[in-house]
Amino acid sequence: MRKGGAAQRAEAGGVEEAAAALAAVKEEDEEEEHESSSSDSGKLYEAYNELHGLAQEFETPFDVPAVLVVGHQTDGKSALVEALMGFQFNHVGGGTKTRRPITLHMKYNSGYVVPVCRLVSDADPAVASRMSLPEIQAYIEAENMRLESDPCQFSEKEIIIRIEYKYCPNLTIIDTPGLIIPAPGRRNRTLQGQARAVEALVRAKMQHKEFIILCLEDCSDWSNATTRRIVMQIDPELSRTVIVSTKLDTKILQFARASDVEVFLKPPACTLDGCLLGGSPFFTSVPSGRVGSASEAIYRSNEEFKKAICLREMEDIVALEEKLGRSLSKEERSRIGVSSLRFFLEELLQKRYMDNVPLIIPLLEKELRSTTRKIRETNQEFRNLDEAKLKEKGRAFHDSFLTKLSLLLKGTVVAPPDKFGETSLDERTMGGPFTGSDSLQLPHKMMPNAGMRLYGGAQYHRAMAEFRLVVGGVKCPPITREEIVNACGVEDIHDGTNYSRTACVIAVAKARDTFEPFLHQLGFRLLYILKRLLPISMYLLQKDGEYLSGHEVFLRRVETAFNNFAESTERSCREKCMEDLVSTTRYVTWSLHNKNRAGLCQFLDSFASSEQYTASTISSAETRLVDLLDSTLWNRRLAPSSERIVYALVYQIFHGIKEHFLVSTELKFNCFFLMPVVDKLPALLWEDLESAFGDDLDQIFDITQLRHSLGRGKRDLEIELKRLQRLKEKFREINEQLSSYLVRDF
Repeated sequence: MRKGGAAQRAEAGGVEEAAAALAAVKEEDEEEEHESSSSDSGKLYEAYNELHGLAQEFETPFDVPAVLVVGHQTDGKSALVEALMGFQFNHVGGGTKTRRPITLHMKYNSGYVVPVCRLVSDADPAVASRMSLPEIQAYIEAENMRLESDPCQFSEKEIIIRIEYKYCPNLTIIDTPGLIIPAPGRRNRTLQGQARAVEALVRAKMQHKEFIILCLEDCSDWSNATTRRIVMQIDPELSRTVIVSTKLDTKILQFARASDVEVFLKPPACTLDGCLLGGSPFFTSVPSGRVGSASEAIYRSNEEFKKAICLREMEDIVALEEKLGRSLSKEERSRIGVSSLRFFLEELLQKRYMDNVPLIIPLLEKELRSTTRKIRETNQEFRNLDEAKLKEKGRAFHDSFLTKLSLLLKGTVVAPPDKFGETSLDERTMGGPFTGSDSLQLPHKMMPNAGMRLYGGAQYHRAMAEFRLVVGGVKCPPITREEIVNACGVEDIHDGTNYSRTACVIAVAKARDTFEPFLHQLGFRLLYILKRLLPISMYLLQKDGEYLSGHEVFLRRVETAFNNFAESTERSCREKCMEDLVSTTRYVTWSLHNKNRAGLCQFLDSFASSEQYTASTISSAETRLVDLLDSTLWNRRLAPSSERIVYALVYQIFHGIKEHFLVSTELKFNCFFLMPVVDKLPALLWEDLESAFGDDLDQIFDITQLRHSLGRGKRDLEIELKRLQRLKEKFREINEQLSSYLVRDF
């Protein structure tokens, strides 16, 4: 009877009077519907809201059904959320106005004629402070302003608000920051970075399988999939996505023909493919204007705002029917307006809630068992805080740590390479490259196993192979004529030239300058690889349950002792290698330095043949000897023959030093850097451990702080246990009620 009266008043008094009548009718119907089901569903929504809070607070694995609103900036997200709630609370307008996701736990309560809002504390999610709407608005605006000046610009942490109101649906809605389409170009790099940050945040939220995605599109042509493009990357079939075309009132004016409106209201399957949730899109309009007492406010109360929404809905229907030249069908009307969308979402979410009730109980039982086990383990930790047991745990950790180190050096695949392994390029970046005086590096692809992600002994072996490859390819630096003349000098007993000495002076200087930097680079690289064993060992200890959790002071002491040992061992080994390099470049021993006698003979033979005179000119051997001495010993004019002799000698001496340097350096690092990890580190760590036990044990294990930390953790676990028990009982009662309804209906 009421609806018939509303229709008659619509015909008699126009759209505005009809809208007012419709708003009154809907209000009465909603109150009757909610009141009839409040006793049955109130506990359900309350239990799910508490479950959502528990999941946020303790990071428990509960996927609570909720509506996730996704859209681009200025698509009208926040305005639509306010229209669904029936009152305004957020700052609505152009640009980025939502910089943190806002979770709204809405619950119908006929006793509250004004919205009752509680803001959940960021510091303590168990605390929810009652705040007025202006205070909520001020808080959200302050957060937006704070994040606007923050380098991150956006935050994944949700603002959680609990709302009870006579016009509220029983819904949980999450309003996300608006997606951004930045302009190209370098001057827009800041906005482009923000766009990537927002998209990553929204994509992470959409990953929750229990969330219903409310995808907002502000377009009159469905072939433009601005928001759907991102949504379908997570939900390709749109099976859990409701599509909403916002700002319908502005789009109706754009259509010139009825056929355009038909296609817009019923898009073809080729445009909106997949299993769209709800079958087809919804179409909404939200009237502009804010609620308040200020002069710029259009609505004086939320009731006026709610009536304006109904009026806008009626005007959209009338405008569509005028464009189409026919009346909308019942199915088409069910897709028009905020009230239709709200009814659909509430029904859908309620069904999800009810379907999930039997699944929630086993999850709660699993969490109860897990929390109970953690409390037991915490109690055991308390009992283990005596001197004898702490020493026993420390010694056991010492043995386990050394076992893991040995395992990593010998080779293992227990630690995941994708997490702990490094390619040759990663290793170069962090541990430094092998480069000579020309600063050139060997191409990455030429390195052995360059693309493999290695750690431990395998990484050590690859680094040493790279060292051999790089240093082995080093050529003798170029020699200038000035260097040769300067190296000749004057002897202490004659003023002739000794080109053997000249060659030795040049060769050892070139070798020292060339190979010393490589020695420091090798030490730095291998020290970096050795230090990487510490975090990998800790990971293996945690994986095997042998990690001393909570004893940070003790662990830092072990870390310091290991790093000090690694650094001192590398320094000692490098000094031994440096002594060897100094001795090799200080005094030339021909049996050691001239490693290629055949090559030198070949060079000198060619030199001798080029210097021979023809028999027709001078055939005397004595004359040739005089000429040779004149050009190489008595004459300080650097002849080509003398220059070639010096080059040949320097080349041979340099490469002899290089080969000796390579062999001795690798041998020394294996003997005096790698092996001490096996045969000296255990004793050193044991000595440091026993020394620590002789000191103040409370300070070493930080027992006072640990007791405080364990006590705080135990209290948190006990709170979580009580909440889980209470929730389990609530869901058990709800499940029994639902089961009894099913039996009764059957």
